[in-house]
Amino acid sequence: MQDRNFDDLAERFSKNIYGTKKGMVRQAILWDELDALLPTLRAGPLSVLDAGGGVGQISSGLAARGHQVVLCDLSAEMLKLAEAHALAEGVSHNMQFKQISAQQVGEHLDKPVDLVLFHAVLEWVAQPEEVLQALWRTLKPGGVLSLMFFNRHALTLRLLTLGNFGYLQANMSKRKKRTLSPDYPRDPEEVYRWLTDCGFEIEQRAGIRVFCDYMKEQAAALKDVESIIEMERRYCRQEPFLSLGRYIHVTARKPR
Repeated sequence: MQDRNFDDLAERFSKNIYGTKKGMVRQAILWDELDALLPTLRAGPLSVLDAGGGVGQISSGLAARGHQVVLCDLSAEMLKLAEAHALAEGVSHNMQFKQISAQQVGEHLDKPVDLVLFHAVLEWVAQPEEVLQALWRTLKPGGVLSLMFFNRHALTLRLLTLGNFGYLQANMSKRKKRTLSPDYPRDPEEVYRWLTDCGFEIEQRAGIRVFCDYMKEQAAALKDVESIIEMERRYCRQEPFLSLGRYIHVTARKPR
C-alpha cells in the first residue's frame, strides 16, 4: 500500500476533474463551504496550506483574495500545472510550491497556519490517520481543516445502480492502477472518528454532487449547470442526501 503520485496522469486529471460540468458543481459547493468558514478565522491575510493541492484551483482563488498559500504535492507534473495556473491568474506572488507529501509538510513550514485544504486526497493515501495527525500539527489553535473526501457509500450506490455487482463482490478491488478511480474510498463514519481522535471538532458537513452523478445521461445533458448547482445547494446539507454525495466536505476546527 502506497500513496498515489499523479505524474503519469496529471493532464488527464486536470481535464477530467476540473474541465467538466461535474467539476463546476464541485467547485461551487466547495466555495460555498469556504465562504462560510473564512469569516470565522482571524481578520487580515490568512496563512493557508493546500496539501496535495493538485492544479490549485481553490488555493489560487484564495491567493487572489490576498491570502498567503503554500501548495504542496508529491507530483512534479501537478506542481507545474499549479504554477502555470497561478501565473495565468496573476497570483504567483501570494503562493509557494513545494514537492513534498502532506505527511512531510510540517517540516517545511516556518509556523503553523490558519487554514488547511485537503481536498480529494484522503482517498489516495495508504495511512489516512497518520496524514490527518500531521495536518493537525500544522494548524494553529483555532485553525480549520477543510477536508473533502471520496465517499464509499456513494460509490456503492453508483455501482448498484449500474449493476456492477462483481466489483462490489471483489470489495472494490481495482484491476487497473492507472485510473482516476480512487484507491481507498472512505467510509464517512470512519473519517469522522479519525478527525475526533486527532482532537478536531467537526463544525459543518456538506455532500458534494448529492444527485447529479446519479442523473440519467440524457436528463443531465438537458440541464444547465446553474440549475444543477441550485438544486445541489438545496439538498447538500440535508440527510439522507448529504451522506450520498460523491464527495463529502467537512469543516473541522482545532480547538483554541
